[in-house]
Amino acid sequence: MTRRVAVTGTGVICSIGSTTAEFWAGCQRGTSNVAPIPERWLDYADYKSRIWSPLPDIDYADRDLSRIEQLQLDPVSMLALCASQEALLNAGLSLTIKDKRANSYTIDGIDPERAGVFMGTGLGGSQSFLDSHCHLVLARSREKLGAVADRDDLEPDARKTISDIVGRMIHPPRVHRFVVSMTMPNAVAAMLGLKYTINGPVVANCGACASGTVAIGNAFREVKSGTVDVALTGGAESFYDPYGYHFRCFDVAGTLVQNWDPPGQANRPFDQARSGFLFSQGGAGVIVLEELQRALDRGAPILAEIVGYGETFDAHSIMSLDPKGVQIERMIRAAISEAGLDPGDIQYINAHGTGTRNNDPIEAEVLKRVFGTAPLVNSTKSLLGHTIGASGALEAIVTALTINTGTPHVCRNLDVPVSDINFVRSPRPADIAVGFTESFAFGGHNAGLVLRRVDA
Repeated sequence: MTRRVAVTGTGVICSIGSTTAEFWAGCQRGTSNVAPIPERWLDYADYKSRIWSPLPDIDYADRDLSRIEQLQLDPVSMLALCASQEALLNAGLSLTIKDKRANSYTIDGIDPERAGVFMGTGLGGSQSFLDSHCHLVLARSREKLGAVADRDDLEPDARKTISDIVGRMIHPPRVHRFVVSMTMPNAVAAMLGLKYTINGPVVANCGACASGTVAIGNAFREVKSGTVDVALTGGAESFYDPYGYHFRCFDVAGTLVQNWDPPGQANRPFDQARSGFLFSQGGAGVIVLEELQRALDRGAPILAEIVGYGETFDAHSIMSLDPKGVQIERMIRAAISEAGLDPGDIQYINAHGTGTRNNDPIEAEVLKRVFGTAPLVNSTKSLLGHTIGASGALEAIVTALTINTGTPHVCRNLDVPVSDINFVRSPRPADIAVGFTESFAFGGHNAGLVLRRVDA
């Protein structure tokens, strides 16, 4: 008998909220967090884009991360851990301390060999990599330049120039002894397995901007097939560094939103005046998936069930979508087919919707070709900006909450749409039984999930 897969808990950290409740309230208000990039970054480059969407300050100790964990983990893993604990507690699962020193737990009522972790990330612990790399490259040169700046025979202008250069050579005090484990992308999944004593498959999916969706799709398949009964799944990303390196990489590629007055109106997915995507510092979205009958038996809160997954590859370009959207359409139809549905059954679509000049019209055309103009469509990136590997997970959470509450959020800053499909341009309740969320990625990855309401 085919097993059904329920969404029972969610955890979120993103630019508009550090819990699911804060995040969803921000979505309902149409909130966006747009700020100037750190002034320090302007010491190193001239940028075409000068705005981003930063994360709120996070008290990791208050989120049950020990001092040792904070010292030994990259921020991307810490974000994933914070979101995962919230997801487990929101799913009505309780934790028992296993090892106080390691700050690890077991999940009550779950066979650890029948549980799994499936997490996506675009780059993994790149912040730790850059920090240690900067120490290796700069530390000795900075020390020597500092000694030159202290010489008594140096002209004042030369002293100031050298001192300014020394001040811009930022690095930590050493190459971190745990830099390998902090950097490796699989740490995002492995740390969840360690934290919660999970002995089933623990898998990291790296598919750029589609990573979170791919991870959830793989988790869905494993629960559906019977490999595991419970899965922690989603995506995480962290993109802050003192030099603005991550931001600069996307800026030189010409993908980022251009400056706008006021800045809060710059991010415009599916609008004729779009100019690129709003770069986000990152975030994390984690979902608890369970076999439906198991969830019902324990009285778990059920937000929705996942009923279909599709994944294809364009084989067209490392940087851009195939203009014909053939493989995107094939992905959509595969997901709907697995769900046992027709395109006309889909009432809501959470689009990839980045705001880039080339991709938005292609996506809109494919959606219209498959679904017509009936389903409601919005872009969560119009609120959050682009969180890369976390984006698909956050958008799957939005899709589940939209089905559960019947309140799709607005597609922000959408004044003149690129298409006549049914964009959500003002708050409105809607009776949504079935939704679809999709992600695309550099490389050519396409992935999508079909979610459905579970009626009593």
